[in-house]
Amino acid sequence: MSKYDDASWHYGGDFPEGLPEKNGATHTGMFLNWCIQNDLISDELKEDGEEEIEKLMRREITGAEFIMDSMDGKFSEYDLNELGNAFAQDYYKDETDFGNRYSSFADDYVNIFDAKAEENDYEYETFYHIEDTYDNYDLMQLAINHRYEEWKEYRNLN
Repeated sequence: MSKYDDASWHYGGDFPEGLPEKNGATHTGMFLNWCIQNDLISDELKEDGEEEIEKLMRREITGAEFIMDSMDGKFSEYDLNELGNAFAQDYYKDETDFGNRYSSFADDYVNIFDAKAEENDYEYETFYHIEDTYDNYDLMQLAINHRYEEWKEYRNLN
C-alpha cells in the first residue's frame, strides 16, 4: 500500500504548539474532499464511510475532520479509484513530471493561501495555520478543478 499522506507525519514532527492535530490534515482533507465530490474514491471508502461522506457532501464536516475521524489521519491509494489514483500520483505527490510542468497540489495550496493572506494584509505563520473552512476549500476546489482539466489533457483523457 502506498500512503499519500498521514496527519501524524505533520503533527508528529515540527508542528506548531497550540494547534489541534487536525491541522496536520487540513491540506489532505481539501484534496480528499475534492476527490469525493468528483467521484474519484474507491468503492471500499464509499461503503466504509457512507454516513460521514453524506455529512461531508452536506458540508456538516470538513475533509480534515473526515480524514481524522474516519480514516485515522491516513490517506492512501486504497481510498481512491483507478482514475483518482492516477491523478493523485501526478498531482498530489511531489516531484512528478506533471507537477514540474504545471504545479503540484502542495505548491498550489501554498500559493493560493499566500496570495489570500497578502490580499488581506496578513501572513500565515505556517502551512498548518491555514484554516480548515469551506471558504478555503472553495478556493482550493477551483484550483484543483483547473489542474484536473490540465491533467486530463496531459494524459490525453479528453
